Amino acid sequence: MRNYLKALKRCTAVGAVALAAFSLQPGGAQAQEPGPGVVGGTRAQQGEFPWMVRLSMGCGGALLTQQIVLTAAHCVDGSGPNTSITATAGVVDLNSSQAIKVKSTRVLQAPGYNGAGKDWALIKLAKPVNLPTLKIADTTAYNNGTFTIAGWGATREGGGQQRSLLKATVPFVDDATCQGAYGDSLTPGDEICAGYMDTGGVDTCQGDSGGPMFRKDDSGAWIQVGIVSWGEGCARPGYPGVYSEVSTFASAIRSAAASL
Repeated sequence: MRNYLKALKRCTAVGAVALAAFSLQPGGAQAQEPGPGVVGGTRAQQGEFPWMVRLSMGCGGALLTQQIVLTAAHCVDGSGPNTSITATAGVVDLNSSQAIKVKSTRVLQAPGYNGAGKDWALIKLAKPVNLPTLKIADTTAYNNGTFTIAGWGATREGGGQQRSLLKATVPFVDDATCQGAYGDSLTPGDEICAGYMDTGGVDTCQGDSGGPMFRKDDSGAWIQVGIVSWGEGCARPGYPGVYSEVSTFASAIRSAAASL
C-alpha cells in the first residue's frame, strides 16, 4: 500500500476511489490562472519548452518522438490499445486557440511496474505533431547540477490545476541524502531526487506527474534526466521531489517506442 500511495503523490486522476481514499485530489481539474509557481516557479514563455505535453488524465509528458509521449507509469492503467487520452501540445496556455490536440491510440506501461520504481510509460498518438522532441539521457553524466521542472499542476498542496505552464529550477539531491528522507520507499538506481532540502519551497506537485525534469547537455541542448514521480507532499523542507531516473531506462524506453 505504501508504494501505491507514493505513486499517486503527483497525479491528479488515476481512479476516483483511490483519490478519495487518500485525499489527494487537488480540488478538481479546473484550469486556474497561475499562482506563485509550479510550486515556487514562474510562467514559461510560449515556445520555451515546445516538447511539453498536457495529458487529459491530469498528468504531464514530453515528446519522445513526434508521435510518442513519454510520461509516468502511474499515470496510465496498463498497456494496450487506448483511445481515451487527449494530448495537448504546442502551447503554454491550455486555453489557447493554437493548442494542438491529438488522441491516443496505444499505451505501453513499463514492463514489471508495481508502484516501486520503473515509473515510465509511453503513449502513442493518432498522428505526429510537428513540434521539437526532447532527447533522453543515456548515461548518468547529467544526473547532477541544477535541473528545470515544468508543468500545469498545482502550485501548492491541495491546489487546483493551472491553465498556464509553470517552470522552476531545483538542485540535485544525492541518493544517500534522499534515502535519509524516504528510507526504503526510495528505489536507488531507478529514481533520482531533486529539491531544496533545507528550505523546501520549490517542487513539482499534484498534476505534474509524468512531466520531464531536464537540463542542458554539453552542447547546450535540453536533455531529459527525470520523470516526475512522487514525493512527500509538495515542496516540504527535508523532502525532495523523486523522479524516475531516465538514464536507467533509456534503452528500454527506446525499444518500447520502436515496438509501438
